[in-house]
Amino acid sequence: MNDRQIPKPLVAILAIILILVGTGTVSWAGTPTPKTTAKAIEGSVICQCGCNMTVAGCNHEGCSSKAEMETMAEKEVASGKDSAAILQDFVLKYGTKVLATPPPSGFNLTVWILPICGGIIGLSLVFALLRRWRRVQKSAGAVPDTDSVDPEILAEIEEEMKRVASDK
Repeated sequence: MNDRQIPKPLVAILAIILILVGTGTVSWAGTPTPKTTAKAIEGSVICQCGCNMTVAGCNHEGCSSKAEMETMAEKEVASGKDSAAILQDFVLKYGTKVLATPPPSGFNLTVWILPICGGIIGLSLVFALLRRWRRVQKSAGAVPDTDSVDPEILAEIEEEMKRVASDK
């Protein structure tokens, strides 16, 4: 091992930390929390008019549900609450169906875990198939043992090859 080479376990740990920090699962101590805005809240809750879009994305003209939820978000932000408390108020009023992103707990945890597990299993299958195909190609490229081939067939093949070569 070269003295300058970083050990593989250390690289894996650093990669996991970077992924967790990048996705927002873990944050550095002392980083300021972003200021809560009504637009951010409106992008985090589903409009209750039946369009299955966020409040910020609802495009229905005169949607009473959108207007009511926008007013509620603006009022909550003006009162100085943080985003978690505001979202909790929306959940208390409309239920968990109002959240655009399901909370990672209970049965909803499967929404977070299954895609990751599916990706890992899929990549594992692809790598296993590639390894198998490589082995098959290597064994198919091997030179056949001429001692096991019937001499009469070899003679017929050579005769056919001479005849084809003389026809050209």
